[in-house]
Amino acid sequence: MEFLQDAPQLSHPWRGERLLHALLDRALPAARRAALESDLDALGDYALMAWQRAAVTTRRKPVLTQWDAWGRRVDRIELTTAWQEGSDITTRHAVLASGHEAHEHARLEEFARVYLYHVASEFYTCPLAMTDGAATALKASGNRALIERALPHFLSRDAATFWLSGQWMTETHGGSDVGHTETVARQDADGQWRLHGRKWFSSAVVGEAALALARPEGAGHGSGALALFYVETMDGAQRKPELVIDRLKDKLGTQELPTAEIHLDGLLAWPLGELANGVRQVAPMLNVTRTWNAVCAVASMARAIALARDYAERRQAFGRPLVEQPLHAQTLADMQAEFESAFALAFEVAQLLGRVEHGSAAPHEAALLRLLTPLAKLWTGKLAVRLCSEALECFGGQGYIEDTGLPQLLRDAQVYAIWEGTTNVLSLDALRALAGDGLGALRTVVAAWLQGGDPHAAFAIDAALDAAAGHLDAPSTDRATLEAGARGLALTLARSAAAALLARQAAWAQARGDTRPAAALRRFLGHGLLRLADIDMDDTGLLLG
Repeated sequence: MEFLQDAPQLSHPWRGERLLHALLDRALPAARRAALESDLDALGDYALMAWQRAAVTTRRKPVLTQWDAWGRRVDRIELTTAWQEGSDITTRHAVLASGHEAHEHARLEEFARVYLYHVASEFYTCPLAMTDGAATALKASGNRALIERALPHFLSRDAATFWLSGQWMTETHGGSDVGHTETVARQDADGQWRLHGRKWFSSAVVGEAALALARPEGAGHGSGALALFYVETMDGAQRKPELVIDRLKDKLGTQELPTAEIHLDGLLAWPLGELANGVRQVAPMLNVTRTWNAVCAVASMARAIALARDYAERRQAFGRPLVEQPLHAQTLADMQAEFESAFALAFEVAQLLGRVEHGSAAPHEAALLRLLTPLAKLWTGKLAVRLCSEALECFGGQGYIEDTGLPQLLRDAQVYAIWEGTTNVLSLDALRALAGDGLGALRTVVAAWLQGGDPHAAFAIDAALDAAAGHLDAPSTDRATLEAGARGLALTLARSAAAALLARQAAWAQARGDTRPAAALRRFLGHGLLRLADIDMDDTGLLLG
């Protein structure tokens, strides 16, 4: 009988998840930890079912039907099964609502749910992140009428009343530089604001609401003159005719996520606050959506490594399983060490966000959140691409075959380094955070994380932070050179913070008889923390000339 290779099998994503169990055991009070169990177990059930379903069904993409048979404009989008299930799963298990509960652990409990749900959701978590950001921006605005109107829908625990919100910021000029926004807000004869313009990336166009940047008619140029508006997209069961879907984007990855190009032709809108400084009003959303990005990137790494490790036990080569081949085992262990460090940093940002929002953070932690959020987002985004690529290589040729479901992991991972700020944009954001007391805040918490831990780790981390400080304070460094080296600086700080967090976890676990985090720490330190580069602007000019 011919040989047939066993496909990789996914173990239960919650019951077999060592890192998340340990984190919640360490960070949560016992009663809160116990109350979380049923939702996490159910989300693990769903993730396992979704993986098994994908193995026996044909992959689908959203389909846009713009006109019905009689010539009426309908702009109907047919969604995948996972997306049709999204509102029920989200509300039943408080995936989003839990993050807005009134206690300091709310964000940790939310992102534990997100971590388990993300891959199975087929990036339904993308509009969830934007809805979370919209809820945060609404609360920060103090606009009582809009808060009472929209927040109960965004945070609903009932699928029948749950709304998704989009973020309509990007236009054809590009993403990060919104100063050239051409969407105009005009008041009609009744004084009602209406939006007119084109939005280039609308990833939650199937939602019921959105926040959009627009320039009030007659306002000046530049980003400071923009205002942030709230809009609703549906009129009962029908999409409002003032919102026209031009087409769905044909993307490298996240193909189940319907990202649209849209035109706004007089869509009703309400300003969140003053009719200026809309970009500043977007700022409260960024810590939230970037944390979603980091946690989802870590979730993709977890899935890729879990499948690669399972396959290594099933696949025989040269007379023994791959996991017993020294170089293959070394590769898997290297991946695991990088992943555990990224997990530690992403979830520390989640916890820190919860403490800052709840008002229970120490004075320096607001500055720390401002620094660690872009660091975590940029590093986990780049690392997800690398680890998912390495995982595909662990399967040999089968890692390149579409119907294994494996190539999708790599294609989807590329979005983490792009959405909510590219690596370079976030590196410059981190540089701005360092202009305040960001590095001092980081040194303060790193010292606390390292107390009672591995002295070798402490020495390596302190040396890396000293090198980063020297890089920042070099008297001969002009602004252009500092910006050119911002990526290396950011990666150095991200890896240093992650190493310190892993050292804290290793000390906690070792006291309970688990030496695996300590092994991950040693391996991660062996990969090096420094990513600083000597910048030669003359060479840069020559190479680009």
